[in-house]
Amino acid sequence: MTQQYEPAKSGEERPIIIEARNVSFTYEGEDESTALPAVNGVDLYVREGEYVCLLGRNGSGKSTLAKLFNLIFAPDSGEILINGRTVVEDKMTDDELFEIRRTVGMVFQNPDNQLVATVVEEDVAFGPENLGVPSAEIRERVDEALALVGMSEYAKTAPHMLSGGQKQRIAIAGVLAMMPRCIIFDESTAMLDPGGRADVMRILHRLNRERGITVLNITHHMDEAVSADRIYVMNEGRVMTCGTPEEVFCDVAALREAALEAPAGTELLYELNGMGGDFPLPSLDFAECAEIIANKYKEKN
Repeated sequence: MTQQYEPAKSGEERPIIIEARNVSFTYEGEDESTALPAVNGVDLYVREGEYVCLLGRNGSGKSTLAKLFNLIFAPDSGEILINGRTVVEDKMTDDELFEIRRTVGMVFQNPDNQLVATVVEEDVAFGPENLGVPSAEIRERVDEALALVGMSEYAKTAPHMLSGGQKQRIAIAGVLAMMPRCIIFDESTAMLDPGGRADVMRILHRLNRERGITVLNITHHMDEAVSADRIYVMNEGRVMTCGTPEEVFCDVAALREAALEAPAGTELLYELNGMGGDFPLPSLDFAECAEIIANKYKEKN
């Protein structure tokens, strides 16, 4: 199952694998007064091999956008492009839609919504079986996917016997076994305890850095965005800002406007600056924050 994605060469711009162009979507109500606009004029792209974070509070539209990318929903207006091709569901063959859904896998917030079998290895095999993969290759994919998420010893276990973090690893393995080029993690750590969340994030980074799999991580946890290549911040259905973590987390006031917080170190320095301090922003981790404060103290003494 090993996937080989060549990293972009120096100066070479990687191709865009997912793109939204002026995309809007509204949940239908009984009438216009009860309709719920969720995404409004969004422009966003993810390049091959990137780790991109999409941040936003509940109701900001970020999970709706994920479902648009995975063809669970179709936009009311604008374009969704996968591999540079506009996705128009009613104008594409079943094979074309199937290929697009295979290109972009998705791991949901609640793993119970993705687990369909009574035994772990059968659950991981479900996707490849539906793709028509030969039995011998399915066995290979299942074994490697379980090994990648550290769950090989649970192959014969019933999913309901697993913890929340273990279930989420199995859900990830099920997506990996289909060998997508891109995986969307839709609030996939939201229901986990700190240990389970750390485990999932280690897997996410390994898939991206070592395997070259494109990752779009939709989250409200700031620490999950610190190591991203780029960040988009959504608020009220729109992209409010985008940039590198350093660029986005510099603007603490804008994040607060979107009901979000910067990483704790940046928040601390921002508050100290409000009390007369003169500290550079952002600080993406506690160690860096401590060093900045210590250096400033040394300068004054």
